[in-house]
Amino acid sequence: MRRASTTQAAHDDSPRQTLGVAAASTSELIREIERGLPLGALESLAIGLDMGVPELAAHLGIPARTLARRKTAGRISPEESERVVRVARLLERALSLFDWKAPEARQWLRLPKQGLAGQSPLDYARTEIGAREVENLLGRIEHGVFS
Repeated sequence: MRRASTTQAAHDDSPRQTLGVAAASTSELIREIERGLPLGALESLAIGLDMGVPELAAHLGIPARTLARRKTAGRISPEESERVVRVARLLERALSLFDWKAPEARQWLRLPKQGLAGQSPLDYARTEIGAREVENLLGRIEHGVFS
């Protein structure tokens, strides 16, 4: 594992690219979240994580029946959108840490970590507080702090 490369300096740590959302600014992304992101954002994140939409939905706490309704509506709820953005943000941070090598970043997100009470970062990030801890762990790793 290597530190983030400077060749990705233009990347702004925003999950907009991972989600395939056209929001040009953070304030536009917030408005999109408040409206409920298009279902395509969930699908883009699933592709980024190399998992099926139903598996990702389960990680995000979206029941199968609710997912079926969201497919009909074409949008996910604002609360679900927040969770999608949370995981997309973690994927972006992991990709940055692993020099944009997706297989390594995905594996890191899926495997249990001692620093996260033996849970995978994806599981630990089910809450905002858990996601912050995952971000803190990523930051410690990036700066070479033993975790």
